[in-house]
Order: sequence, then C-alpha cells, then structure tokens
Amino acid sequence: MKLYQCQSCGNTVYFENSVCVACGAPLGYAPDVQTMVALEPAEPAPDGRPAFISLADRSRRYFFCVNADQGVCNWLTAAEEGELFCRSCRHNNLAPDLTVGGNRERWGRIELAKRQLFYSLLRWGLPTPTVAQGAPEPLVFDLLGDVRTDQGVEKILTGHDLGRITLNISEADDDEREKRRVAMGEPYRTLLGHFRHEVGHYYWDLLVRDGAALDAFRATFGDERADYGAALQAHYANGAPPGWQAGFISPYATSHPWEDFAESWAHYMHIVDTLETAGSFGVSLQPRHVADASLATAVSFDAYHVGTIEELMDAWGPVSVALNALSRSLGQPDPYPFVLSRAVIGKLDFIHRLVRGQIGRVASAAA
Repeated sequence: MKLYQCQSCGNTVYFENSVCVACGAPLGYAPDVQTMVALEPAEPAPDGRPAFISLADRSRRYFFCVNADQGVCNWLTAAEEGELFCRSCRHNNLAPDLTVGGNRERWGRIELAKRQLFYSLLRWGLPTPTVAQGAPEPLVFDLLGDVRTDQGVEKILTGHDLGRITLNISEADDDEREKRRVAMGEPYRTLLGHFRHEVGHYYWDLLVRDGAALDAFRATFGDERADYGAALQAHYANGAPPGWQAGFISPYATSHPWEDFAESWAHYMHIVDTLETAGSFGVSLQPRHVADASLATAVSFDAYHVGTIEELMDAWGPVSVALNALSRSLGQPDPYPFVLSRAVIGKLDFIHRLVRGQIGRVASAAA
C-alpha cells in the first residue's frame, strides 16, 4: 500500500481517509488514477447526487460510491463511468442486515479489507468481471451473519463457490475471529487474509483452469482431481502430516492442492503489498553489530511489477524478520509467523508468473 499526500495541502494521508485532517479537503480513492484524490464540490448531478472535481486535475469529475452514505466506503467513481457503486462495492451481492446492532461497524471493517484486496487486483490489472457485464463466472461477495431460525442458528461459512465469495461478518469482531483462530489452530487469521485466500480460489478458476495452466499447476501443487471433500475430512481428522513445513506454507495448505494454491496466493499478496508499503516508507535495513548480510535490504523497487520472485524474496526475508522483532518489542505475537521453504518459494514463483501472465499465455501460444 502506498503512502499518499493531500493534493490540497501536501499533508500525508492514508488509504482509509475520507477527509484531510490538516486542511479539511474531502478525500477519496480514485481507482482510475490509482491514488487518493483531494476534491472540491461541483454542480450536483441531475439526480441530485453530490459531485466533486479533482483539485489535481480539474477536468476530472467524481462521485462518491453510494455506500459512502452508509459510512463504509471512501472510493470514487469517475463521472463518465455512470456507476453508482465503486470498483469494489459493485461486486457485492448481499450486504449485512443493518437492523442488527453492530452490523454497520462490522460492514465498515469488512469493506476496508475488501478495498485493500481490490487495490491489489487493480494494481495487477487482473480481471474483475461483474454480474452486470454478463460474465460467465463473475466475482461476487455475500457478506452475511448467522441466521436464526425456528430450528436454531444456521451458520454461515466463509468460502468460495464458482466466483461467489461468502464471508461471515462475525469475523469482523476481533474476539470472535481470535476464538476461531485458536479453535482451528491457525497462526494467523484476519479479514484481509480471508479475502486474499478466497479470491485465490477464484483466480485458480480463471487463470489456471481456464488459462491453459493445469499441467504446470499439477507439476507444482499436485493433482486437484483428488476428492476434495474426502481430503478435507482427512485433514480435520488427522491434521497436517509430520514435516509439512518443508513443502507447505501452512497446515491447511496440506489438505488439498486447491487449498495449497489459495494459501500460497494469499501469502503472495501479503508479501507484495507489505513490500510496497515498506518501499513507500523508504525502508532500508542495515542491522548494527550483525555480520549476517542476509538481514540487510533496501526496498527500492515496485513490488507489484518486480521481475522475479528472487527480488521479492531477497527483500521479504529481512523485512519479515524486522516486522516480527518490532512486534515482539511491543509484546505482540509475530505478524508473519511463517517459514518460506524452497518448495514454498517455488509455489510463490508459480503464482508470480501466473499473475504476470507468463504461464497460461505461454501454454496457450504453444497450443
């Protein structure tokens, strides 16, 4: 995630801001130019919607996403798009029931995580088809809470099915999410992590299944034709096999090649976005009184468009070590409690090349 400056006064502003705290200018993220835009009011639209002009480019006219009225979105739509919802919110199919206390706040936390997800997808230029576009497998989100019925409580399970990503909004409550993390023996569980994992399943469909990359996938992750339901049952009954760390990013990744891919996809997104943030802050590491050169780095590249996985890994190792050490100094657990083995880096390299179009495109050309 980049750092931004207010285009009105130059003050530092952040991705989630909707107003500059220094000068009071309205702010919104404009996906068409991939930056935070400072705004001034313009003549309203014919339907009465408030309109704004970009202070950096007065030819650009914007509207806030309709969900800004609910206090859960700060993204903009360009006037020429003719859209009510922003590039993130237009993928919503079902939103939380706002008559339930606390759901508006939960929805706000969920939408922030989802906008971070879409920030990355748009930076890479990955396809994000909608229902309105008539796509055969659009990307849609159901953000739901457990349903109380006469027979009891119907639990909403977080997951993916043919482009539909469902998230139980109780995950927006830190205590509930932590309870589930401990119960399932997970080292890490966040809203953003959920979105990145589940969208990994979606891009497996688009880029691997439909992208002429199945043979390369099976050579790296294994054969996805293995019975998925039986594999999950075995995983929940027996756990990960001994020595799983040598080949997998997490215990859950051992359950089935689909889950291995989704876990690896999520971690690739974690790494790239964190390195962009580090680069935006000008982070460089040169530990004092330590002879280990592997702990030194300077994040001086565009992590979203870096050439090779080696460039990412050379920077990520020192940055993740420093992140964990800083967190421990605050009495907090490691924010990145994972080990990247050679086999795992090979899987991350597959995803790196897949995102850059270097796998399916080559296979399609050969066919």
